[in-house]
Amino acid sequence: MSVEHDIRSLDLATGGRLRIEWAENDMPVLRQIRQRFEKEKPLKGIRMAACLHVTTETANLVHTLQAGGADVVVTASNPLSTQDDVAASLVANYEIPVFAIKGEDNETYYEHLQRALDHKPHITMDDGADLVSELHKNRTELIDNILGGTEETTTGVIRLRAMAADGALRFPVIAVNDSMTKHMFDNRYGTGQSTIDGIIRATNLLLAGRTVVVGGYGWCSRGIASRARGLGADVVVTEVDPLKALEAVMDGFRVMPMSEAAPLGDVFVTSTGDINVIDRHHFEIMKNGAVVCNSGHFNVEINIPALRTMAVSEPRYVRPFVEEYVLAGGRRIYLLGEGRLINLAAAEGHPASVMDMSFANQALAAEYMVKHHGEMQKQVYVVPQDVDLEIARLKLEAMGVRIDTLTAEQIKYLNQWQEGT
Repeated sequence: MSVEHDIRSLDLATGGRLRIEWAENDMPVLRQIRQRFEKEKPLKGIRMAACLHVTTETANLVHTLQAGGADVVVTASNPLSTQDDVAASLVANYEIPVFAIKGEDNETYYEHLQRALDHKPHITMDDGADLVSELHKNRTELIDNILGGTEETTTGVIRLRAMAADGALRFPVIAVNDSMTKHMFDNRYGTGQSTIDGIIRATNLLLAGRTVVVGGYGWCSRGIASRARGLGADVVVTEVDPLKALEAVMDGFRVMPMSEAAPLGDVFVTSTGDINVIDRHHFEIMKNGAVVCNSGHFNVEINIPALRTMAVSEPRYVRPFVEEYVLAGGRRIYLLGEGRLINLAAAEGHPASVMDMSFANQALAAEYMVKHHGEMQKQVYVVPQDVDLEIARLKLEAMGVRIDTLTAEQIKYLNQWQEGT
């Protein structure tokens, strides 16, 4: 195989291709964009480095970028999120260089980032801003080549806005995460379903009748709380933002500080983008058998180093992705997926139907960046509203849903102020 790669095994490619094709069946918007890209080649001559979760849905995005003329290299955005058969298929069937192995250690993860940047990309495509961070810290010689980047996730957008505020960001980035057709659907419905899926696959727990504590009430946490309640759980929400906390109360959830929720919870899920949402003093008062996991991008939301120092023996795996920590007095706490994204560590990530819209945003944002990078400042931008609305229109069309359109009289009424009661 002449295509550069570092993956588990090319022998997995056949199964990966079948799963990629299965996901494509539920990605009609991206498929329409690919058909246009094949004709127009809007990304011709553009080198791209994509640091994303290597899943079946991502494979369909990369195939679309390739159809648009882009020269793409792929690396993982999380050590546990790679689907090894998909990585193999991208190399063997689509001739895409891939550097990603499920379970790779931290050193290998960063080596793979460097391999992707060796491609000398014109556009970066991130899920967590690791490529942008590496470019600004360690590969500054490549920045002059960069037209811009796109960012998929809330955590990455937080990092990028901090860089822009400090005057450190050296090229424009489009915050794909902030488009309505991304965060309202991918974050809420995708994260909600896939997180619960990951917890159940890892533990086989019945959630009905248990107390599930959800850290945060942003779009992702809203989805998690809603889906847990739908399965019969008693859901408690913790928050630091009074508006989000009030919304959770109005949505019918109990809201309290994590220190009050810690002794009540059977299952804990964080999804905030911040560190130490579950900390040492929370572990100290959790009940025996508490299950703790994270669905935020980085594994810092749970203070795992503190948990390790509290353990009286070496942790052991009692099931795949379930690590048992025995504390003083024999109390046990179970950590899922090493504190990494449980929906990708123990399950398959978001369903293709929601990633259809998210990755349509990615593809169109890349096209927009190629066309307009000369007009853009070194800032974080949102996806243009007309692009967002077009993706929603295409999704409704694919679902067979029709909506009304405004008449000329209605448009005129909405754009005047003279008429009243």
